[in-house]
Amino acid sequence: MEYAGKEVEDMPPHDIAVEASGDSPGYRPGYLVAADRILDLIASHQLGPGDRLPTERALAQSLGMSWSVVREAIKVLSAVGRLSVEKGRGIYVADAPHSIWSDSFAHFRPTDPEQIHSLFEIRVALEELSVRLACERAAPAQVQAIASAAAETMTAAGSGNTVKFAVADAAFHRSIAVAGGNEYLVSMLTGVQQLHERMSVVALEGLAAGPLAAAAAQHRAIADAVSVGDAARAATLLVDHIQTARRQVQQAIRERVFSASS
Repeated sequence: MEYAGKEVEDMPPHDIAVEASGDSPGYRPGYLVAADRILDLIASHQLGPGDRLPTERALAQSLGMSWSVVREAIKVLSAVGRLSVEKGRGIYVADAPHSIWSDSFAHFRPTDPEQIHSLFEIRVALEELSVRLACERAAPAQVQAIASAAAETMTAAGSGNTVKFAVADAAFHRSIAVAGGNEYLVSMLTGVQQLHERMSVVALEGLAAGPLAAAAAQHRAIADAVSVGDAARAATLLVDHIQTARRQVQQAIRERVFSASS
């Protein structure tokens, strides 16, 4: 089969993700399994923004999965910005919103442990600086925007919808960056947060409402610290918040690896 002008072989049977039944331990919806496999193909064949993928039916045949499941996977990857579906033309690897992130977007694999470690490592450094600047510089309207964004994450957590929560979470962290008043930091964090959003949607699908609500409560505490200009407390809370998210992702990956090997 050909991907973006590059001849590649279909995936061998032992490398095909099987759609488990809903009663299986560690069960993940088939469309998310398919989404993972599509991302694997993009990374392993070094496809970049603008490269064209095969049709839905050709992808389904290559992955050994049903067309309907692959179609849903493509919808998810399109919704989170990894694919661009152009009616009448085909399916493409999406362009990165910022050229500095084009390579990261093209090859980011949201369940790869090394990439996830690197993502959280840079996120902690950037966001700690961001929240300290926000405590020093935020205007009253920006403080209110941060509080409102925190409230939106609580609403999204209550719905139990991982996609909605990921979007609300990104908006909360962006509001802090904007309040910090450094446009270069905002740009860098935007790229990091977009990668993080893609990881969250794929890696944490089905996460129980409890952890989402706990994360939203952390957002509210961070917003409270920013509102009184307590930079030390805000930074501590935010770093703890990010480390909690890191542990959740790592746990989810371990469970998936265990499920796949059992």
